[in-house]
Amino acid sequence: MPTLMREGRAGVTGVVVNERKALRNSTFFRAMSLISGSMGMLPLHLMRRKADGTTEKAKDHPLFNVLHRRANTYQTAGQFKSYMQLVALLDGNAYAMKVRSRGAVRELIPLARRSVKPKLSDDFKLTFEYTRPNGGVTTLQQEDIFHFRAPLTLDGLNGVSLVDVCTDTLGIAAKAQSAAARMLTKGTMARGALESDQTLGEEAIENLKASLRENYAGAEAQDDWMVLEEGLKAKLFASTARDSQLRELMQGEAEEVARFSGVPRPLLMFDETSWGSGIEQLGLFFVTYCLMMWFVIWEEAIWMCLLSSAEQDIMYAKFNEGALLRGSLKDQADFFAKALGSGGGFGWMKQNEVRSNFDLNPEDGGNDLPRPGTTAEAIAKEDQADAA
Repeated sequence: MPTLMREGRAGVTGVVVNERKALRNSTFFRAMSLISGSMGMLPLHLMRRKADGTTEKAKDHPLFNVLHRRANTYQTAGQFKSYMQLVALLDGNAYAMKVRSRGAVRELIPLARRSVKPKLSDDFKLTFEYTRPNGGVTTLQQEDIFHFRAPLTLDGLNGVSLVDVCTDTLGIAAKAQSAAARMLTKGTMARGALESDQTLGEEAIENLKASLRENYAGAEAQDDWMVLEEGLKAKLFASTARDSQLRELMQGEAEEVARFSGVPRPLLMFDETSWGSGIEQLGLFFVTYCLMMWFVIWEEAIWMCLLSSAEQDIMYAKFNEGALLRGSLKDQADFFAKALGSGGGFGWMKQNEVRSNFDLNPEDGGNDLPRPGTTAEAIAKEDQADAA
């Protein structure tokens, strides 16, 4: 019977790492949630190439709603994409059963993790060995399965699991965290000590403790000087090199997770990195060097697994990554002004195309490209003259 969580594997530290332990690492969790959440929120449209060379959204095709609105009876399209993306990251592979009606895919139902194994026969025919929840095993054909996998593979069939390649890094991070926990529970937390060459009685010690709590505790005692009696000397405890190395180790392992996932450091909440005016460049970096490969994998998997041979010639899936790169209102205004031919240049967008980006209804006469160097008033007069 397939399990939702595997036993895990031990790395160089001997710590057994599975997805549950991996997701307890804050950096790893942030990276996984950022990637899978971004892929889930981005619009995914089924597009059609028309005979005149233009394209349109294939809203009349059943698969359009599956990809854009509802994947199955219990998951929206966004929930389905986020889940499949996370599974592909953790396991390397994600599988869904195709439910057809009248020849078209009407639903995509995710199959239990690690319940499917791809098999390639000697004559290069691909099938999938599926272990049912009750323990029975059946063979599913290629046309029954939507297979989405990680970009790296060692055999051409199975994607590489991020948890597997991060085992050593996550194990070291877990060890460092355990060491920090031990220091907090069993280590020395006092700020310093009072030393004396004389022997103090129990009553003197208790009076000294009471005086410290009463006169030198809390924020109000900050920067106060203590008056010591009976030859007492104050000695401040300093942090050891071992404590500093522990902090550096934890920071280093967090950076390793960032390298494995491809998410930029500031997006993983490394507070020593300045955001400032570079936030848009961070978004561009994240989309270009982290998400772009997943866009291609999704689009190709949909084209290959969910479209018929005839449909593959005229249809394709397309992510709208612009939803992550919209920038500020000022940046959008500058971009669309140039797109409409501001400054006498050649415009490449129509007014109604710009309006559609803000979910505004089209306007009459807004489906023509702007004429460079011509004002709206002049265009209106020309149209009136042509009509006469």
